Amino acid sequence: MTALIVDVGSSSVRALLFDREGRLIPGTIARREHRFDADGTTDAVTLRGLVESCLDDVLRHPAARIIQTVGVATFAGNLLGVDQRGEPITPLYTYVDTRDLLDVRLLSSRIDRYAIHQRTGCPLHTAYQPVRLHWLRRTRPDLFARVARWIDFATYCYRIWFGHDVPCSYSVASWSGLLDRHRLVWDADWLEELGVAEESLPTLADFDTLQQGLSDTYSERWPALRDTPFYLAVGDGAAANIGNGGVDADHPVLTVGTTAAMRLVSDKPGEVPAGLWAYRVNEGLHLTGGATSEGGNIFAWARRTLLLDPGTVEQELLAREVGSHGLTALPLLAGERSPGYYVGAAGAIHSLRLDTTPLDILQALLEGVALRLRLIYDLMGRPGAFVLAGGGALERSLAWGQIVADVLGVPLRLADVPEATAHGVLYLQSGDLDAVRDRADSRPAHVVSPRPGSASRVSDLLDQHTRFYTMLRGPEE
Repeated sequence: MTALIVDVGSSSVRALLFDREGRLIPGTIARREHRFDADGTTDAVTLRGLVESCLDDVLRHPAARIIQTVGVATFAGNLLGVDQRGEPITPLYTYVDTRDLLDVRLLSSRIDRYAIHQRTGCPLHTAYQPVRLHWLRRTRPDLFARVARWIDFATYCYRIWFGHDVPCSYSVASWSGLLDRHRLVWDADWLEELGVAEESLPTLADFDTLQQGLSDTYSERWPALRDTPFYLAVGDGAAANIGNGGVDADHPVLTVGTTAAMRLVSDKPGEVPAGLWAYRVNEGLHLTGGATSEGGNIFAWARRTLLLDPGTVEQELLAREVGSHGLTALPLLAGERSPGYYVGAAGAIHSLRLDTTPLDILQALLEGVALRLRLIYDLMGRPGAFVLAGGGALERSLAWGQIVADVLGVPLRLADVPEATAHGVLYLQSGDLDAVRDRADSRPAHVVSPRPGSASRVSDLLDQHTRFYTMLRGPEE
């Protein structure tokens, strides 16, 4: 028996097979790269084709002869308008699209931002669907009126594969900003404000509401999956958290890939601090934290732009003390999400001098990312005795891991968890999260501890960083 997991990320699509012990079967990863267009959208049909191509590939493997279950993780925060037949009539809008920036300001004057944040867990921001829908209704009323259903990418795929409407999971819905996270229904106040009928949104269910019976077309294409139960999709951030061992309030997880996120799972909703968001893992578990628009993209930009030698930069960074560059950097080159959600944010560096070096600038930018994460960690209440950490950016740079540990002020526990998102989907399906926690605590890990004497320097950096941000942002919107 095998389990098939599909992971639809922001830059690649993967399909993977796992054996009955939850181990990845060698040679069973099918992968396709993709990228969003310059405006932050993509074509849903093309992206679905990449997913289906991965499934075609992986189903040719001998281990795919008998598949017990199918699970899906997807990048969340996406929106697609379809017609009565379920065919797309809009691009697939993603969290990267910021053309609705003006609508944040327009809506801000008409709603109770605190109440909305507490009900939905999502602040008013371009990444969420209330702002996107308001923008579409304001700028494209003709297109808005033609849309029969507003759905997410995973729900669209399931609709095509099964030939009928399929629910959206609480997990994926919670990333939209339209879900009442307490009652697990679409938020009535938002629907009224936006002029969106509840019937134009998917029905809602927990991720373990199984779907079976592919349409005739896909039964012929994928006979091994004809009657295989499909779990509803979950948000990839929630799955990655579970896959890295973050299954309770004592195990915060930091992931640093192209962007970064700090998250914590709990079984209680609680109040959402300003600057953070609160989503759902499933019906019983909540996911609180913050995500930044910066991460490995800043490291890549700096190395490319500053012409740094990749062969020496690691050791040079490790040899430096915290803040030795004398700079204050806001690494907001891709805008800001948590914790300030400033829609006009841009990157900036203060105190440049004639003797400032490219390495100074790189270190300041990396520390700037770490300081943004420190602000999020502090808002979360600094949970846990250590932070579980992973993601490609940290795996490729031990120096950056040291910077992050110094700035957070707690040890990072870096464990090798290949395909953490896919493993998280598998763990959620098992329902035994105690075993996941035990597995994470016993897994060999590289622990990076804060360097002695760094705390006072970090305190000064954090103060400078906060004052610089406040100065550039100006009065509250």
